[in-house]
Amino acid sequence: MGTVRRIQHVSITAPLDGVETARQFYSGVLGFREKPVPETLAGLNILIWFDVGPDELHVVAEDDPGRGRSRRHLCFEVEDLEAVRAALEQAGYEPYDAAPIPGRPRFFCRDPFGNLLEFMVFE
Repeated sequence: MGTVRRIQHVSITAPLDGVETARQFYSGVLGFREKPVPETLAGLNILIWFDVGPDELHVVAEDDPGRGRSRRHLCFEVEDLEAVRAALEQAGYEPYDAAPIPGRPRFFCRDPFGNLLEFMVFE
């Protein structure tokens, strides 16, 4: 069996009409760079892709009424935890703290679609 090298991308869900909201949140608030979705995926309800460092975030359309209650999440390692928290708060989002992990300060926040996001630094 080959060795797994990394997680290349994560897909999260949003309503079919969520492209502009995703663009405003992930590009506007968090500063992710949007990238083109390959034309071969046209018609598959792939809404928008973003570069996140060397990895990717894919936002796909899916009707998921439980999204805002789920504990499923992805975690972003950031350089300045307080700057990210401030940007989210300034944009009207409500970050919240969780049980501490030694050497890994962190907080959580829901995106505009109810997806749970964790933001962390490694000390």
